[in-house]
Amino acid sequence: MTQRRVKRLFTSESVTEGHPDKMADQISDAILDAILAKDPLARVACETALTTGAAILLGEISTDCYVDMAKVVRETVRDIGYVRAKYGFDWETCGVMVCVDEQSPDIARGVDLGGAGDQGMMFGYACDETPELMPAPIQYAHQLARQLALARKSGLLKWARPDGKSQVTVEYDHDGRPRRIDTIVISAQHSEDASHDEVERGVREQVIAPALPEGMVDEQTRILVNPTGRFVIGGPQGDAGLTGRKIIVDTYGGAGRHGGGAFSGKDPTKVDRSAAYGARYVAKNLVAAGLARRCEVQLAYAIGVSRPVWVGVETFGTEAAPSDQIAAMVDEYFDLSPSGIIKELQLRRPIFRQVASYGHFGRSDLDLPWEHTPYSEELSRQAGVEPPSQSYAGVGTD
Repeated sequence: MTQRRVKRLFTSESVTEGHPDKMADQISDAILDAILAKDPLARVACETALTTGAAILLGEISTDCYVDMAKVVRETVRDIGYVRAKYGFDWETCGVMVCVDEQSPDIARGVDLGGAGDQGMMFGYACDETPELMPAPIQYAHQLARQLALARKSGLLKWARPDGKSQVTVEYDHDGRPRRIDTIVISAQHSEDASHDEVERGVREQVIAPALPEGMVDEQTRILVNPTGRFVIGGPQGDAGLTGRKIIVDTYGGAGRHGGGAFSGKDPTKVDRSAAYGARYVAKNLVAAGLARRCEVQLAYAIGVSRPVWVGVETFGTEAAPSDQIAAMVDEYFDLSPSGIIKELQLRRPIFRQVASYGHFGRSDLDLPWEHTPYSEELSRQAGVEPPSQSYAGVGTD
């Protein structure tokens, strides 16, 4: 009897910058950047809630500088593309309410001594599926979402509005290599007068074709564009938005685990953010060094304690060196205290709004310190392994 091959599939999604939850993330990080530009030592925990015609800022901020927060909110909404009332949200007329308090002195006490700002666990992940060392499904989903926004902003898709979502299902070979794209789903907000055929044709030609690596889309790839047939009402008018509601979009699309803490609106003393960046930095250096094809790093902290209470490295059986040797090298090369991560990755800078949409990791379009691999060559030499070629296992890049 012939054995039937069972497909191995994995799906991830992304959203555009005009999605209401992503709008909230960008506003929170825009507030953070505006404060860090004036006060690099400020303590910021800024949350944003959005609904039809209104934005509300919540949270705790301790700083000596002044920032016109309402102005920052409006400018961010404008930059995203909500510039006309007919889009359901307008930067000039939306209401802005600021409800911000100072950081708790109990939390500040632990952070002031160089400790973590809270307890918790964070994960970082890297794999050789793409040149960016990211899982292919989330990387391709981000590329589609960015291309949809680019086609809107450049005028290639005149019917396009800011809200949108992408979803990609990748089929893998038996050895875990991306083989092809099985399914693509694109939901694109559009003007009232745009027909479904016009939207689908535009998405296929101006979004899917230029965004994905050659050879990954074939005749059997299923493509679904606006499956309900209509997507006119979107953004905060269509759904309320909240900071931190797209944490899997922000990270690895579900391929790597997540500690549960959101990133946006938090200054780097919050280990939810800085330690997640640090863990990605470690994992990416290890994979770039050829020490493993897949690597997940877990960090755990206690509030007010300067060193992580746990550092775990999981290589899923893909390691090219003994696991205890890899763990020892992580301890030797990487300072994973909150202050050490902040210093190594230069996190007291206004660099965060740019990653509040289209993912915090695998961003080949940005120069992000946690995406650098300065230790990979030395790690390869010390472990006596051959570093991978620069093409890695991926078919292409964006």
